[in-house]
Amino acid sequence: MKAILALDQGTTSSRAIVFDDRANILAVAQREYRQIYPQPGWVEHDPEEIWSTQIAVAAEAVAKANAEIAAIGITNQRETTVVWDRRTGRPLHNAIVWQDRRTAAFCDELRVHEELFRERTGLVVDAYFSGTKLRWILDRIDAGDVAFGTVDTWLIWRLTNGRAHVTDPTNASRTLMFDIRRSVWDGELLELLGIRNVVLPEVRPSISRPRCSASAARARGWRRTRTARARSS
Repeated sequence: MKAILALDQGTTSSRAIVFDDRANILAVAQREYRQIYPQPGWVEHDPEEIWSTQIAVAAEAVAKANAEIAAIGITNQRETTVVWDRRTGRPLHNAIVWQDRRTAAFCDELRVHEELFRERTGLVVDAYFSGTKLRWILDRIDAGDVAFGTVDTWLIWRLTNGRAHVTDPTNASRTLMFDIRRSVWDGELLELLGIRNVVLPEVRPSISRPRCSASAARARGWRRTRTARARSS
């Protein structure tokens, strides 16, 4: 039987659901993970814990369902910001969660450009979104070969053993960096935020084909079809 694996990476837990081709649930697995509060108004997650809990529940659900996975769908906490080293795949900082308010003062400085941000992104300038969180992290790490992503990007990177650094327009649109009309990372906004385009993922359609690697599939005990699709929503 062929089935769809849905990865639901939320703010407090990671869940996986396996559906058959008629959208009937075959199996579910879920695990909570730590919330890290370095100081009032700051909220972080360990990216490795996000990955380990998500892949563990995926393996558990697939084993319960005893089905061949034809496609993978991802739904995720949106604005949470992850930064890692492209060469090693190791996170360079804890993920800064969407609830975190540490960049509020920087947002105040950017509000002189509020109309531009609103016109290009459809968003108000606020610490809720990923762009200012990314700038905060970049200011505090040794910048080498750095990759940024929201949680969908981080999971796809790990699922493909670093071969796919991608996101979709729905996640990109929550960063303060994406022109929603032209569907591109906006150079002018990146300059205002002090962020280089090179750290950003490629934006692909929500239904795309970054392949889950054969070694990753074997390691998790998944029977792998020729092509795995990843969808972020």
